[in-house]
Amino acid sequence: MTTKLTDYAKELFQAEEKMTEVKALTDRDDTLTVEDAYNIQLETVKLKENQGKKVIGKKVGLTSKAMQEMLEVDEPDYGHLFDDMYVDHAGIIDTKTMIAPRVEAEIGFMLNKDLVGPNITFLDVIMATDYVVPTLEIIDSRIADWKIKLIDTVADNGSSAKVVIGDKKKTLDEVNLRTNGMTLIKNNDIIATGAGSAALGHPAEAIAWLANKLSDFGITLKKGELILPGALSGAVSVEAGDGIEADFGELGKVSVSFK
Repeated sequence: MTTKLTDYAKELFQAEEKMTEVKALTDRDDTLTVEDAYNIQLETVKLKENQGKKVIGKKVGLTSKAMQEMLEVDEPDYGHLFDDMYVDHAGIIDTKTMIAPRVEAEIGFMLNKDLVGPNITFLDVIMATDYVVPTLEIIDSRIADWKIKLIDTVADNGSSAKVVIGDKKKTLDEVNLRTNGMTLIKNNDIIATGAGSAALGHPAEAIAWLANKLSDFGITLKKGELILPGALSGAVSVEAGDGIEADFGELGKVSVSFK
């Protein structure tokens, strides 16, 4: 990897550590490719692992039309989830630890075996899923004012920040994920709705996409990892004092509050 890409990785890593914004990489460097962005992210992963942080899962982002239109991109992104991002159901998050947080409701998949691309299919994902769980992903861009392109968000670990995991688990024969509905509630007001089909037609399709994409970089989705397949609606901005709940019907609920 070139010194330039390593420097970008260190810059984004330090921005997250210090909760400071940086100018979009794409505004400064028009030579960057999506492959460069993935390599920048993987370098930041190494920096975090050197701190003792552990990868607990991976996420696909920008799988819904709503999110792609919001950020003006035309394909999904991806990021790593670390142990220090985990928040219990009904937990509290300090907004002082983030820059400009937004919340997305997702159906989390827990894997019972590895998924090694390429050529992973929807069915492979179904067969490798131990259970699904309602989740909230809190995203937070280190890029100033959320003015990001695909390359920026991929380099910035898919804008990942926190993940809140519900306490109700369902096996795939207990729920129809394609039609399973979701209602997103902020401060007791319904602000968004969606269904599993928002994530590339079915959440498992998004995970198959991720497994195949990562195979280009020698990365696999591993047994015991939590995989987030993308939001079921647009992201919602939050600030101190807000409470968020996602109701997935028979799949259960998950909530978080912000101080």
